[in-house]
Amino acid sequence: MPQGTLLYAQSGGVTAVINATAAAVLQAARVRRVRVLGAHNGILGALREDLIDASALAPAEVKALFHTPGGVFGSCRLKLKSLDVDRAKYERLLEVFRAHDVRWFLYNGGNDSADTALKVSRLAEEFGYPLTCVGVPKTIDNDLALTDCCPGFGSAAKYTAVSVRECALDVAAMAETSTKVFIYEAMGRHAGWLAAAAGLAGSGRDAAPHLILFPERPFDEADFLARVQATVRRVGHCVVVASEGIRDGDGRFIDEVAAADAFGHVQLGGVGSHLAARVEHALGLKVHWAIPDYLQRSARHIASKTDLEQAQAVGRAAVDCALAGHNGVMPVIVRDSDAPYRWHIDIAPLERIANREKKLPKNFIRADGYGITAAARRYLSPLIAGEAAPPYAADGLPVYVTPSLRFVKRRLPRFDPAG
Repeated sequence: MPQGTLLYAQSGGVTAVINATAAAVLQAARVRRVRVLGAHNGILGALREDLIDASALAPAEVKALFHTPGGVFGSCRLKLKSLDVDRAKYERLLEVFRAHDVRWFLYNGGNDSADTALKVSRLAEEFGYPLTCVGVPKTIDNDLALTDCCPGFGSAAKYTAVSVRECALDVAAMAETSTKVFIYEAMGRHAGWLAAAAGLAGSGRDAAPHLILFPERPFDEADFLARVQATVRRVGHCVVVASEGIRDGDGRFIDEVAAADAFGHVQLGGVGSHLAARVEHALGLKVHWAIPDYLQRSARHIASKTDLEQAQAVGRAAVDCALAGHNGVMPVIVRDSDAPYRWHIDIAPLERIANREKKLPKNFIRADGYGITAAARRYLSPLIAGEAAPPYAADGLPVYVTPSLRFVKRRLPRFDPAG
């Protein structure tokens, strides 16, 4: 039986399958007879010594986490700065780790989490503390370097493609006397992976989505409006998918420009409302727009089977990496083939992942800049494949679990991360 405790924490925006990773970590650690603590609300919990006895969760609760969305231990958005600037916080982490004999630290998140895990591993080495730090991939943005895809993305991509297809049928049915243009705002501040996934909703010139706006391409309003008008004349309606991070030719976010512009319309915030206002003002067309926001990342009822399997695989691999002493690494997904879709898990150094951002490749964006290519379809299609529906109760709602979390006793003075 390995000596020491494993600390697992969730970070950043949760996904439909991050709890599946947590459950895989707990099951793998239980087999290896390793005690697991969960940090309440991510790195904040570690700093405050708000630690949960994760090993105390009943086997049935752990099993139910595989189909439960959200973040069982709570998450946070807190980016620790450099070791010099935030040294007191890093040293506090080591104090907490020592107090609870934490020898393995698993941080489940995106770019910032990879950076934090890397810095903690370096500080532990500096202080001679025996700690193995492993980053665990997760993000619906799909922008982590080195991994073929990120757990959480496949399910969000499936939700996006299905939602756009269904909305397009609604718009087509009503276009004669009602809405002519529908705008769907997808998450993706710097990378257009989710917007690209919407392209799976249809194929062909007249199939929705008719126009996709990517952060990787400068937004040209005049050209966009002309294409909307042309699509409405040709098809009868136009479905637009816009990434929240689209920018103008000067590199300014469009939603920032919207806040400064005044077209006589009430701006509700976000790129979707801005585009809707411009279409209505410039073209005189009736427009509806939608921001799925948290819906796209929490929709466990429509999760991708591929995504669920990969979320579990990185959790198990993270425990294996940690107990084998692979410090400062992350288990990543490697694609072996598109058709049939095959993949395996490898390990990559955090220093090649932290603070790097994987953008949508140029060959995934159609030559005119408003759609996806065959190469993008080959990449995206396997990631949304398969169904992994949760069990449903007699009342017609999914059966999700909210475990009773038992906190361990504090052993150190209180610490205020904001102080």
